[in-house]
Amino acid sequence: MAKTRKAISKRFKFTRNGKIMRRAVGQDHYLSKQTSKKRRRIRKLVEVSPSEIKAIKKMAQR
Repeated sequence: MAKTRKAISKRFKFTRNGKIMRRAVGQDHYLSKQTSKKRRRIRKLVEVSPSEIKAIKKMAQR
């Protein structure tokens, strides 16, 4: 059995329903330019796109 890639396990969360969640983009810098509404919105996790799910599951060994 292959080992889980630690970079994948740190960046993604797997829900019980089988969804893969990731951090939203745009949280690292230039936050003062963004509205508070947008900053609140990008704080939440977002679902990974269907085209990337297969590769992420393969690297996570789930």
